[in-house]
Amino acid sequence: MITKVNKKNGDELSILGFGCMRFPTKAGIIDEPRSITMIRDSIEKGINYFDTAYIYNAGKSETLLGKALLGGYRERVKIATKLPQYMVKNLESAKKMMVTHLSRLQTDYIDYYLLHMLTDKSKFDKLVSMGIMEWLEELKRIGTIKNIGFSFHGSKNDFELIIKAYPWDFCQIQYNYLDENNQATKTGLGLAYSLGIPVIIMEPLRGGKLVNNLPKEVIKTFQSYDPIRTPAEWALRWIWNHKEVNVVLSGMSSEEQVLENIKIASDARENSLTKEELEIFDQVKSIILKKTKVPCTACGYCMPCPYGVNIPGCFSSYNDKYLLNEKLYRWKYMQTLGALSAKPAYASQCRECGKCERYCPQHIEIRKQLKEVSKEMEGSLFKPFVNIGRKVLKIK
Repeated sequence: MITKVNKKNGDELSILGFGCMRFPTKAGIIDEPRSITMIRDSIEKGINYFDTAYIYNAGKSETLLGKALLGGYRERVKIATKLPQYMVKNLESAKKMMVTHLSRLQTDYIDYYLLHMLTDKSKFDKLVSMGIMEWLEELKRIGTIKNIGFSFHGSKNDFELIIKAYPWDFCQIQYNYLDENNQATKTGLGLAYSLGIPVIIMEPLRGGKLVNNLPKEVIKTFQSYDPIRTPAEWALRWIWNHKEVNVVLSGMSSEEQVLENIKIASDARENSLTKEELEIFDQVKSIILKKTKVPCTACGYCMPCPYGVNIPGCFSSYNDKYLLNEKLYRWKYMQTLGALSAKPAYASQCRECGKCERYCPQHIEIRKQLKEVSKEMEGSLFKPFVNIGRKVLKIK
């Protein structure tokens, strides 16, 4: 495992970090024994940076990580977790959340503490006015937290305003070969580096979109250069090629993913991609962008929907129709969105309340896009067919 020194504090961090939002599940619930084993095995193989958050898996992510790090593992790693600034009403509510963090994680300090999902400067200013930053500085002084940072999902201009507004210890941005010009952008990455602020990368595989169900043209393009290298390896190597990057987070949900990513991280060095390899990425980006309808990463921040819509699932099915040229797309849409189940989750159930859009890191016009999904994926015969099917199957 390659490591990089955090020049702000001297920490030696593994270039691969474990994102704790996509643990393996069993019957829809986190498979705790398996997840704990995966975490401990990854530590033995060199991963020492673990990223979770107050809201991940409704709090179960922090709790599971706390259990996994018992027995001497805590001292071998750095924990990153996040204050959900969008839930903070006042300083007292933030203090209560800190108590919860420490209790769930079974620790008395947090190595890397982030303001979660800042999207614009006004949100940071609001936290400052509440006294949040002064409180965090006091926690840092007494050792309860070691580093103060933020995760970002907004525009390039807001990223520049936020990163210049405070002497941050680190920051976390979404970055991959499709998002070079989205959100913080390549310019923002360079700005953080120039300011001496370490950068942690999230969504390196776009929630799996840069690995699973890629168009055949993309697979052929990658294989034309190297028939063995996987799409995941291509995507991760592209990020690690950047000298500005300290840690790349991967939300690993299987043992195979852990092993593959660790193997890649053992020799993925900055400035190692050739001119020919970079040209392959240009070809791939062109193919994908022409086919992708909705830039959803399936992060799940928009969920749960009050009306039961599986928003990421709807967008995934919609995108797959174009990415894969799927002929049975409507049937697969029905299956994926549980049209014939007790709790269907298809797009036309949307009542346009707008709650989801307040939390979308990609700033997708979810209500508008769900209308398009409903129009194209459901059609005029969808509901009559579903109603008949539910009656025949006696589904209430």
